[in-house]
Amino acid sequence: MKAAGGVLTLAAAAMSVACGCSSNQPIEQGFGPDPRLPPPDESAIPVVHVPVATGWPSGARPQAAPGLTLTQFAGGLEHPRWVYVLPNGDVLVAESNRPVPSKEIDSKGLEGRAMKYLMKRAGAGVPSADRITLLRDADGDGVAETRSTFLAELTSPFGMALVGDTFYVANADALVRIPYQTGAQSLQSRPVKIAPLPAGRNHHWTKSLVASKDGRKLYVGVGSNSNIADHGMAEEENRAAILEIDAATGATRVFASGLRNPVGMAWEPQTGALWAAVNERDELGNDLVPDYMTSVKDGGFYGWPWSYYGQNVDERVEPANPAMVAKAIKPDYALGAHTGSLGLAWSGGNTLGAQYAQGMFIGQHGSWNRRPASGYKVIFVPFRNGQPQGGPQDVLTGFLSDDGKAQGRPVGVAIDARGGLLVADDVGNVIWRISAAGGAQK
Repeated sequence: MKAAGGVLTLAAAAMSVACGCSSNQPIEQGFGPDPRLPPPDESAIPVVHVPVATGWPSGARPQAAPGLTLTQFAGGLEHPRWVYVLPNGDVLVAESNRPVPSKEIDSKGLEGRAMKYLMKRAGAGVPSADRITLLRDADGDGVAETRSTFLAELTSPFGMALVGDTFYVANADALVRIPYQTGAQSLQSRPVKIAPLPAGRNHHWTKSLVASKDGRKLYVGVGSNSNIADHGMAEEENRAAILEIDAATGATRVFASGLRNPVGMAWEPQTGALWAAVNERDELGNDLVPDYMTSVKDGGFYGWPWSYYGQNVDERVEPANPAMVAKAIKPDYALGAHTGSLGLAWSGGNTLGAQYAQGMFIGQHGSWNRRPASGYKVIFVPFRNGQPQGGPQDVLTGFLSDDGKAQGRPVGVAIDARGGLLVADDVGNVIWRISAAGGAQK
């Protein structure tokens, strides 16, 4: 398999960051169950527009929606990507970045240099701390006063899950487990490998993780190793998929496929369906292809690499595969083109107000190849009867400065034990906490 264009044009664009092409439609048209999909724009040099990552100037912070209050739950972290709340209220943060070495970025060729440049500009060119940090807010004031290293010497950790007295971590290369005792501020046992996970080139390195209700199955989101199978399908084995892993034996199977980069996952409680936030493909223009969230069916195929948003054929992918395109399931809800929708959390248990009672919170990390930029916010999509109903609502904005620089970038989201919404900001190196108005601002 080959993909036309791709690597060299992207690398050339990255080196110049020169394309002045702008979107021809409002970003809002790329949201909802039936987004507007314009014709593909396969320019010789694709749009590369990377807001420079600066971090937060003194006194600056994002803006919460009316009726909500923002506090800094914890600062001074190292590239915090994902958050997980333990039953006792402790908050775990995966401080992590792309594994080193990485075939994708350590190449001495044009592609490798382009990747390094883009990552540095976007704030992702930092070493991985390779640890999970525990934050504890014992007095309930919305600020963590205790911090400890929960687990160290991991391999680009991302997804986390606790089942009974067993703690699971999805490293970039393996799913591992460690014994856990309630209240422990650090885990001393060495992780035990349950199952290998696809590694190698690490075009998409994050491995998200959720457990089934009974804890017997673990679901791992694994992104593709390229944009559109640029290096052939042999490098995509068990990728662009959600894997189901038996917790007891490590037996692994593909639960759903054709999902270019499934990151955030969450259970919708009314139907019991697994939902995923998926990052779609690049280099088809400002307004293609929308990222999306969708309920994920066992055995379902969602199009990648041959088609997008259902059965819209990507003509760049050769050879064509009409049989697979015919199987492609249309996603449930588009989240805007190139928004970088990563974090996903069901809203149950939050105390932010009635309008947020039923739905999904989504952390949108932000675009690198759309002009004007998209994402760089946390949004909420309301649900009714197990399905999205209505448009997205802004919950946390202001990550981009007035002159277009990225002061922060939201990633993982989670509801904490007191009903607040936690947001990992991997450029600001902060965990933000959103609560109902009236709480103290720290």
